[in-house]
Amino acid sequence: MKGFLYIVSALAVIGLAFWAYHENYETQHAMNQVERVQKDIGQSRARLAMLKAEWAYLNRPDRLRDLAEMNFESLGLLPLRPDQFGRIDQVAYPQTEKLLVTEPVSVSSDGDKP
Repeated sequence: MKGFLYIVSALAVIGLAFWAYHENYETQHAMNQVERVQKDIGQSRARLAMLKAEWAYLNRPDRLRDLAEMNFESLGLLPLRPDQFGRIDQVAYPQTEKLLVTEPVSVSSDGDKP
């Protein structure tokens, strides 16, 4: 009986060692994936910062004004004036249609629907 327990215990230790070995490699693989994703996030953030800076550089008012003046013949763009803006009370909102009730709704006292 002791021999059987020794064999079962040895097999259990081997099985647990194999499981721990397998879990170790899965954990290392997951850690490598996390590092790769974090590196990609860092590169994406750096690229986004560069694109924001480039967008701000390209949208400088003096640059846009010069471009509008150079291409006036084809675009016909003029500077904005204060009298081109309106007030909120000048906005025409669409009229809502009013629903007409043609048949009154009656409710019976016994709880049944009409």
